[in-house]
Amino acid sequence: MLPSIFLTALKLTDFRNYGKAALAFDGRHVVLTGDNGSGKTNLMEAVSFLSPGRGMRRAAYGQVVRKEADAGFTVFAELEGMEGAVSIGTGTDGAEGTGRRVRINGTQAQTGDELLDHARVIWLTPSMDGLFTGSASDRRRFLDRMVLSIDPAHGRRVADFERAMRSRNRLLSERRLEPVWLSGLEEQMAGLGVAMALARRELISLLVALIAETAGGSPFPAPEIALTGFFADHAEAPAIDLEDRYRAMLEEERYRDAGAGRTLEGPHRSDMEVRHAAKAMDAALCSTGEQKALLIGLVLAHARLTRRISGHPPIMLFDEVAAHLDAGRRAALFERIDDIGGQAFMTGTDRALFEALGERGQFFTVAAGTVTPE
Repeated sequence: MLPSIFLTALKLTDFRNYGKAALAFDGRHVVLTGDNGSGKTNLMEAVSFLSPGRGMRRAAYGQVVRKEADAGFTVFAELEGMEGAVSIGTGTDGAEGTGRRVRINGTQAQTGDELLDHARVIWLTPSMDGLFTGSASDRRRFLDRMVLSIDPAHGRRVADFERAMRSRNRLLSERRLEPVWLSGLEEQMAGLGVAMALARRELISLLVALIAETAGGSPFPAPEIALTGFFADHAEAPAIDLEDRYRAMLEEERYRDAGAGRTLEGPHRSDMEVRHAAKAMDAALCSTGEQKALLIGLVLAHARLTRRISGHPPIMLFDEVAAHLDAGRRAALFERIDDIGGQAFMTGTDRALFEALGERGQFFTVAAGTVTPE
């Protein structure tokens, strides 16, 4: 059975190392094999631009434009999406690439959030391997991407909160302590900040419940997940009470924040705690292999949750994931991807790593910016 959400075509112009590229897909999973540096990940990054934001590398748009290009980049895709067949085009107007535009069925989209009406895209990349040992900001970003797939309004809330916080920080750093201006910004921050915290908490609660349903018998260890920091210990408090508390906190701490040069309390200080459930051990203390397996298990659980909440499976991007798994875990990964039902894009240097995928995969060889179907 073909996945219910899948790309049928992908065309690139002046994207990374591709002057022009055109690929046709038949609904099966897509496997891209080739040497390192050949452009496999660039193709997956192009697919990630079918979601809001800067894609799976979070690169500035100017860095995405091919070096020899006179203008910007374009990504065009045709897919069977959540609302049926759809054509999506996105790209930048100039080589500097300060922003990108999105067209859906030829019509200019008001915001990139409209992409979430047609597909949810999730990914796992080698740069995420240090998630458990890295910074809290990386884990917050990972958490917010997960929330976005089940709550499309979350990205706008995060952006609006950060904008209001920057304005408050600027006023405080300039010692412009006008009560009216600060109170207005703090009112915004209180509403948005509490909404962000509640959305994150809801996502984690849903993930914990889903992981508990499917625990046992998996080669990927079950992670325990918890939200720490901002109002994490006030699960039962009404949202209006939390907003009042945060608003009062911001007003009380104006002089301290002015001295620090930043806002010291809020959802921008939250963190996601992950533990290896079977070992009762913090993920950061686990071996590298255990951390990778935990991360895969977490991403797969999120993909299942996305399907459950949205009613449609996500498009999944797995960059260089098979090389880190033994044959048994590779086969198990392919089975779980199939169970989720969405189209997956996978990369690797060795085609043999994907033998267990068999006829479920459509294979392409990538070499120096050219893509050849097998």
